[in-house]
Amino acid sequence: MAKALLGYVGGSDPRVLSEMRRLQQRVQDLESELIRMQAENDALTAAAHGDSLLDSIDVSHAEPALA
Repeated sequence: MAKALLGYVGGSDPRVLSEMRRLQQRVQDLESELIRMQAENDALTAAAHGDSLLDSIDVSHAEPALA
């Protein structure tokens, strides 16, 4: 009975297995790209907030530049 069901469902068709491996690889590639893009986004966000050095200067108490 089990062999009949396995044959009916499709069993281990090489085309199905190949497609499944291809799709699993694609998912892994996309997950890796997502992690890379999140890291890049975090770096860009940190760089954008890293310009806060200029924001920390109090213009009302700033000294004039020497010429």
